[in-house]
Amino acid sequence: MRNELRKILWLGLLLGGLILAVLVGWHQVRTASTAASSAEVFEQGRQVYADQCATCHGAHLEGQPDWKTPLPSGRLPAPPHDAGGHTWHHPDDILFRIVKEGTAAIVGGGYESDMPGFADVLSDAEIRAVLVYIKSTWPARERTYQENVSQAR
Repeated sequence: MRNELRKILWLGLLLGGLILAVLVGWHQVRTASTAASSAEVFEQGRQVYADQCATCHGAHLEGQPDWKTPLPSGRLPAPPHDAGGHTWHHPDDILFRIVKEGTAAIVGGGYESDMPGFADVLSDAEIRAVLVYIKSTWPARERTYQENVSQAR
């Protein structure tokens, strides 16, 4: 009886250890997969930004000079997307819509902007990726503020 109890105890420990090893391994694979996926999204966003956004907003997200001063057309120059701009003041849903639909469509009221909508150029996933890239360049304070603004909506 005692030997049977020991065998059951050892079998239970062995089975528990095996289950624990599988769970730890699954977590590590999942974490590595998530990190790889995040890196892929970041890289896609960086490339989309370079291809579609940098011409107006600058290769380093610096925007056009005097971006707060209207051009002769009455429209504003392209703002920076770095921490010196105001992009981080906006929640995710507004940033997404600005890229997809264009600034004038979001602001409304006859507002005119040189920022076109990219609905016919970029997929929703590409828009999200470029926003991931832009947000990754912000200091922690701006990222935290923007995350809080996004969650409050």
